[in-house]
Amino acid sequence: MKFALCNEIFRNLPLEDAFHKIADIGYEGVEIAPFTLQANPRDLTEPDADRCRTAAERAGLEVVGLHWLMAETEGLHLTHSDPAILEITQEYLIKLGQLTARMNGSILVLGSPQQRNLLPGTTYEQAFERAVKLMKEVCQQIEDLGVAFAIEPLAKVETDFLSSCAQGSDFVKAVNHPACGLHLDVKAMTAEPNGVCPAIQEFHEDCIHFHANDSNLRGPGQGDTNFIDVANALKEVNYNRWVSVEAFDYFPDEGACARISLENLRNSFS
Repeated sequence: MKFALCNEIFRNLPLEDAFHKIADIGYEGVEIAPFTLQANPRDLTEPDADRCRTAAERAGLEVVGLHWLMAETEGLHLTHSDPAILEITQEYLIKLGQLTARMNGSILVLGSPQQRNLLPGTTYEQAFERAVKLMKEVCQQIEDLGVAFAIEPLAKVETDFLSSCAQGSDFVKAVNHPACGLHLDVKAMTAEPNGVCPAIQEFHEDCIHFHANDSNLRGPGQGDTNFIDVANALKEVNYNRWVSVEAFDYFPDEGACARISLENLRNSFS
């Protein structure tokens, strides 16, 4: 199992310094939030991707890919009724796919609850149809780049669209393209009816990426989740892809959170 860290934890450091710090702690990969590269992620350019690739190479890290794809953006939405907004969103996601490939990354985690929530007058079925159509087109445009979108189910407290692993799996099956798979996130799965480990067992066939965090929004093992059980569940289904740490509450501080999280993962998977 290879462990990566989501880079926004060190967003206050220059990118190159952050990558070296991530490597020094012991992570093998880095997962990048676009807003750490540009205040408006829609302004991302090929030189930004080149900078990431070079910084990762010099630090000895692999670029996993991108996450928080639409955070800190305006005018983008996955389920909007306005075709113009859907087209802009589609083109943006295609661009991110191209930039991810340029970074030598392979995964784009599509969470962004605010940019997919149901808007007034939109039913779940309408939203589902729009988002599936959009993602099919995106996947067709990036299918030769070696990258894939990982659709992230989130709990109902965060979004009303794709708010369970079952709904996320249904979405992936509807898109029906190799460049679209399922993302599983521990924090989100704590809201699953049967809990985290049964969700892993049930939906692992669609899963192409995994986020490790805890129910209290801290790093893995800093809350109530039993990560030995999580590790065993992943081993049982032969998951052998990246496990990326995505904490939201950096306790006791950024550096310590990153170190403790990696130590907890290593101990859990040993």
